[in-house]
Amino acid sequence: MQLPFAQIDAFADRPFTGNQAGVMPLDAWLDDDVLQAIAEENNLAETAFIVRDASGEADWELRWFTPAVEIALCGHATLASGHYLLTRDPALEQVRFRTRKTGILTVTREGEGYALALPAYPPEPAEIPGLLEALGVTQGTILHHPRGYDLTVLDSADAVRVLSPDFRALAALGDTLNIVTAPGDGTDVISRVFAPAAGIDEDPVTGSAHSVLVPYWAERLGRDRFTAFQASKRGGYLDCEAAGSEAILRGTCVTVIEGVFTL
Repeated sequence: MQLPFAQIDAFADRPFTGNQAGVMPLDAWLDDDVLQAIAEENNLAETAFIVRDASGEADWELRWFTPAVEIALCGHATLASGHYLLTRDPALEQVRFRTRKTGILTVTREGEGYALALPAYPPEPAEIPGLLEALGVTQGTILHHPRGYDLTVLDSADAVRVLSPDFRALAALGDTLNIVTAPGDGTDVISRVFAPAAGIDEDPVTGSAHSVLVPYWAERLGRDRFTAFQASKRGGYLDCEAAGSEAILRGTCVTVIEGVFTL
């Protein structure tokens, strides 16, 4: 069996930046263990699998797998999937994806880039014993969203950049996305994101984390639009907008590999 495959850098304006995603269109769903094995073989933060949607609710069905698990939401691989499809049909302005746990997601063409509409997940203050210690900090404001997101707010961009978490300790706290953020120094907001329980110690640029960051920072900054930078080694920039129940993320993508995956 031969399957089309593309590797795409999302939230990137040139190769080797942003976050890598595999995109694989299928004629029909393969067994889950096969999808997981393909994602493990790709060894990217996420591999997105897309199948034509027969329900009429959307254009495509979409699922995401890390090398270790299937996940409920992945922003950068959704953006990459939209890029993959929109570049193949220049007349197409938008693509709609039906997902299993997050509803309908859209990617819309905007100039040279795209707008990705994700659900907004406003976090609430929380106490999470051991989180600050696992992150390697002594002070920080902790918030949580029940869909599996922990948000730690620090005082400065430098404090975010120098973080050196204990990944085993973070993983032991549960399968949550650990987001650390502060006011930015070149953008409005800076962040880093860790998901060791899902097999990813540090994620380069995390769209789904901004489902939490957008409503938090929109309220704190007192405005609906702001710029963000995720300060991983690869790094990535996002233009963010709070739009009611949605978090709109704008960015560009670069296709770096196209080929055939052989089973």
